[in-house]
Amino acid sequence: MDTLNDVLKALATDIDEVDALLRGLDDTDWNKPTPAPGWNIADQVAHLTFIFRLARTAAADPDTFKGIAAQAAQNFDGAVNAALQQFNGLPPAELLARFRGEGDASVEALAAVPEDAVVPWLVNPLPPAVLASAGIMELFGHGQDIADALGVRREPTERLRHLARFAVLTRDFGYLARGLTPPQEPFRFELTSPSGEPLLFGPEDAGQRITGPVHDFCLLVTRRRHRDDLTLTATGEEADRWLDIAQAYRGPAGEGRAPGQFADRYRN
Repeated sequence: MDTLNDVLKALATDIDEVDALLRGLDDTDWNKPTPAPGWNIADQVAHLTFIFRLARTAAADPDTFKGIAAQAAQNFDGAVNAALQQFNGLPPAELLARFRGEGDASVEALAAVPEDAVVPWLVNPLPPAVLASAGIMELFGHGQDIADALGVRREPTERLRHLARFAVLTRDFGYLARGLTPPQEPFRFELTSPSGEPLLFGPEDAGQRITGPVHDFCLLVTRRRHRDDLTLTATGEEADRWLDIAQAYRGPAGEGRAPGQFADRYRN
């Protein structure tokens, strides 16, 4: 079982990876539209910066965070949009520095939390390793949007196991986002890491089963690829339905991606 330190190392490396994507981009690149409708690369970085600021505050200053969360609960979309405007007013070099600074500070703040403690978050308190895994999910999804906008192919890594585990924990988010009642029946997830290592979650005898490469699974649960373009197999009616609605984040599902949207560029 991975420790908090393991997850934080992966989070720090993912921050490095997104930072490397952004280094050397000119102003035109920062304004490139991404596959997320209405979002350019600067919007993606602003969003990540906002999320890392929230995580840092939650871990290092819980009382201040609770005040922020109370305001965001009244109008979360408004709070996110205000943050985007705040950070998007910055020149690209300063925005990149803010992203890097907030990302590194969130890793440090989470590292200072006892592994068996919890950190306040937007709905429920979370163990620091789970909150760090949520950061990995954000970096993977928004990093994929940035890579797609730039026409860059990212290589899958063994770090994806942290995102996969987080997606299993948040299996029900896709149902809740659509006003559906999640099934009580557990799922079995049988995924394969880039090195060929099996990543297994859920009871072995579960009737509902998802199998396939962990990279495809992560693209699915962040809604960065359509299920038709991924090598994932469902066994069971409910598991098949889940492949259509899976998401590892709370709130609206968004438009997702169309079948074959990236077929003319490369296949992940």
